[in-house]
Amino acid sequence: MARVETAPLQAQAAPGWRARAGDLTWRAAPFVSVGLLIVAWEAVARSGVVTAYMLPGPWIVLERIGTDAVAGDLWINMALTLYRAFAGFAIAAVAGIAIGFAMARNRIANWFFDPIISVGFPMPKIAFLPVVILWLGLFDVTKVTMVALDAVFPVITATLAGIAAVERELLWSARNMGASEREVLHQVVWPSALPQIMTGLQVALPIALIVAVVTEMVMGGYGLGGAMMTAWRFANSAGVFAGIVEIAAVGYLVVKGMALVRRRLLLWHPEAMEPSTV
Repeated sequence: MARVETAPLQAQAAPGWRARAGDLTWRAAPFVSVGLLIVAWEAVARSGVVTAYMLPGPWIVLERIGTDAVAGDLWINMALTLYRAFAGFAIAAVAGIAIGFAMARNRIANWFFDPIISVGFPMPKIAFLPVVILWLGLFDVTKVTMVALDAVFPVITATLAGIAAVERELLWSARNMGASEREVLHQVVWPSALPQIMTGLQVALPIALIVAVVTEMVMGGYGLGGAMMTAWRFANSAGVFAGIVEIAAVGYLVVKGMALVRRRLLLWHPEAMEPSTV
């Protein structure tokens, strides 16, 4: 009797284990590709096709990262780069959302900002760096300003797209039920546009990190970009590649962190729901 009852339980447990194994395999796939990349890197470095100066091996680069971490230089440079990136990103987020709402709700604001956005969005904003240096000097405020200038455009356009996508029926229904314009804005427009705004912020954050590193490389000083250029000036290829690995790791963590924030803020949204397998 016991054998007859346990057979169905085993049959039900098997698909569950297969599903978990498949889920773990899917989650591990990106790390497998990174592992293969490291193996290929080591193979090319040892092949003799390139010199150790042109392509130091991954273990040499990791040793350099460890040395910088023990000395404290890694944490100082990383903290400064993240401070500049996040400070500029915060300014861009607040200004971009405010400008986007103003353009969507006010004709004069749209008339004023629309040509600027149309011309400035496709333009490489790093071209303004010499001008900003002339105005503000070789200080952190210059780097933060460049980050904010570059990151604000995706936020503005995403905010505009999110507001434009709000269903008119929702607006009409809210107004017919006696909601004021302030209530419509806070209870209808903002929640409906938030997923698109978060998408713009997810685009702007990596841009902020990239611009922070680039400005550090150009202007010098402390920071991950500045450390890379210092290593390059002293012909320290291990230091240059260590900077690349450090920036890649920081960028990965920043992007994953932003995705987690999006999921937390949009728990009520359908995109946050787990896909049904029924």
